[in-house]
Formats: sequence, structure tokens, C-alpha cells
Amino acid sequence: MTQVFDIVVVGAGMVGAALATGLGQNGFRVALVDRAQPPDFDPESAPDIRVSALSAGSERYLQSLGAWDHILGMRSTPYRRLAVWDETRYPLQNLVPRKLAEVQFDATELGAHHLGHIVENSVTQQALWQTAEACPQVSLFHGQGVASLAQSGDTATVTLDDDRELLASLVVGCDGAQSRIRDLAGIGVTRNQYDQQAMVISVRYQGPVEDITWQGFHPSGPRAFLPLHSAGPEHPGESWGSLVWYDSPEELARLKAMDDSTLMNEIQSSFPASLPLLTHIDSKASFPIARQHAKHYHSGRVVLAGDSAHTINPLAGQGVNLGFQDAQALQSALKEAKRAGDDLANPKWLNLYEQQRRPANRRMMLTMDVFYHLFSNRIPPVHLLRNLGLGAARALPFARNRVARYAMGIDEELPAVVRQITARIPGLSQI
Repeated sequence: MTQVFDIVVVGAGMVGAALATGLGQNGFRVALVDRAQPPDFDPESAPDIRVSALSAGSERYLQSLGAWDHILGMRSTPYRRLAVWDETRYPLQNLVPRKLAEVQFDATELGAHHLGHIVENSVTQQALWQTAEACPQVSLFHGQGVASLAQSGDTATVTLDDDRELLASLVVGCDGAQSRIRDLAGIGVTRNQYDQQAMVISVRYQGPVEDITWQGFHPSGPRAFLPLHSAGPEHPGESWGSLVWYDSPEELARLKAMDDSTLMNEIQSSFPASLPLLTHIDSKASFPIARQHAKHYHSGRVVLAGDSAHTINPLAGQGVNLGFQDAQALQSALKEAKRAGDDLANPKWLNLYEQQRRPANRRMMLTMDVFYHLFSNRIPPVHLLRNLGLGAARALPFARNRVARYAMGIDEELPAVVRQITARIPGLSQI
């Protein structure tokens, strides 16, 4: 059986489902394909171990799609403060007291109600599937992978595992870092595997829901706390949280082998003192981290968005926010192509999308790499330098807050001085 669409979006994760919904709401006939079955939500269940810090910009985008109210109707946790500091012990540390080297961002200082929301990935995805299903222009093909991709003339043909054929003017790969669509289109990547891995731990802690997310930097990697919702009447006085522990694969393997009681004690003694008292570990998992960037964002009748196009060090939790920015930019470019009566795969419009997104994604990649290398360095003068840098950021709230407003999606562009600095860094064009 053959069906005809304007666009086939492969991958119904957060970015793919958002893009398909936005395109459908703008009059495109869209097929949304994913191997997974529709996600479900149980309000009595423990939180999904995979969570994201959705920025104010992502919140606005999800509101425009009609998904944000669905998210609020399930589970989300606003955070109003974000703090970073150096936990490394070194001979010169007394030159810069800890409090002076701690940088804290506060929504009030930025003229905002909150900095963002911590939301379970499954909650965001389900909300977007609901909006996609409600859009008559979007057809969902779940439980189906892509068997093959062919491009001929003015048509791309996606053949599913059950031999159904989907014909379209354009295919969008939103199928993740190991994108099959990217491979089938012959688009290569540059990849840098980090020495660290990340371990995510879903926990309950004693006390009310916190309004701050923080990261303490150690030489082996940062240790972060993300607040989640109240644990409810079943666990009075307790709340859910998500912890992230960056370290070597060997150290994380040692931690994962511990029973929950031993691991909880290890976390409590190894994390910064700001960590609330833990009462329960629900689940844990670790994964490798890498920086990866597609050499091109489009080829023929295929274009990439989200993790299919780029993955970054998850230090600041910006991955899905970058993906949503891709979706908005691509959606805008395709609307212009449609308005002009052009082929949706016309390189003019796909180049416009790439010219908008590649430099912005590169800048965020570079910023995360700078943090990674600077805070993983054990050389005492470098420790002093980074603490002085944190102290300077604390002392210059205007510049600090301008960068924060950009990262949150409140402002559309980085401050000019930051753009100039990143433009001059050697090797940036190769990322």
C-alpha cells in the first residue's frame, strides 16, 4: 500500500513529534513514523529516569503547539534558581573563597517568573503525541521502523518494515544520534567521545520540592541535582529528584554494582553538602556522552533535526532545547517554501535552515567543551583561573544575566561580545 504526504518525519521523540505537529498545524500533510508504541502516563508511577530542563523558549514553543497545557496536566517542576560552583580541593583554593566563586542565576534578576521546568521526557513526548493525534493533517505510524529510503525525481519513498510505502517531497530525520535516515541519506558525522560517562539516578529526598537546580564541579566531572515533584501522600514530607553523576566508566560501573543502601550513602558523602537528605533510590542508569555533528544538515530530499544532526555534552541540559530550536527554524523555512510555491526540498530553503542552526549549535557545543575541559583540569593554576572566572561572573551580573537570558530562550541572540569571542576561536568551523 502506498500513501502520499508532503513530509515524512521519522522519529516521534520530543523533537520529531513537535515538528510534525507544527507542520501539520500549518497545513502540511505529515506522516510521523516511530518504532515505539504511543507513550502512556500513570500519575501514580515513579518519575521517568530521563528528564530534561526545558527552557523558557522551549516552553513558548510547546505552548504554540498546544502541548504545554497537557504537560502541566501531568507533571512538571518549575525552577527559579540555578547555581554552579567548583568543588575541587587544591593548594590555591584559599585565595578565592567558595562563596565568591559560586555563580547563581535567579529568575527575579532576569525579569522572569522562572528559569525553566524540569519535565520527564516521557511526559513531554506524550503531550506532543496527543497534539499530533489531534491534528487531522498528521498520520501516525507507530510500531514501524524504516526498511529503506529511495530518492527519485521530485519524490522520496520511505518503505516501512511492513512494506507500506510513504511518498513525500521531503523526509525529516529526527531519529536520534544513531539516525538510520542520516545513514541512508549518506550524510557523515564528526564525533568526539568524551572520557566521562553520565549516571542518572532517580531518588526521593526529605523536604519540600526545591526551586533550585545546581551543579558542583569535581575533577572527575560535575554532580548535579534537578528537583522534581512532590512524592505525594504515600511518602509525606518527601519529594522526587534526579541526580546526575559524571565520572569515568570504571567508577560508574563500581557505583552501579552497589546495592541501593550503599549507593545512597556514597552519594550523600560524595555530592555537595547542598544535596538534601536522600530517603530512597528508585532507578539508575548510565550512558556514554559524545559531541557529534552531521557534516551537512540536508542531502537531496532529506533534512536532519535534533540529535540526528547534533549531540552535545549534556552539562547544561541544552540538548532538547537545541532540538526544539531546530524544529522551529525548519518549520519556518518550510512555511516560506510553501508560500513561495517552491519544492520543499529546494536547497534555497534547506540552506537557510542550516545557516540559521549550524552556527548556533556549534556555539553551544564549543561552550560545553570549554566547561568540560576547564573543570576537568587538575592543574592548580587552572583551578585558580576558573575560580577567578566564576568570581568575575558573580561580580558582573549584567553580562552574566545577558548570557543566561539567551540560554533560557528569553533573548534571541547572544550578546555581541560573546559572538565575537566564539567567532575567533580556532577550529570552531570544524565542529
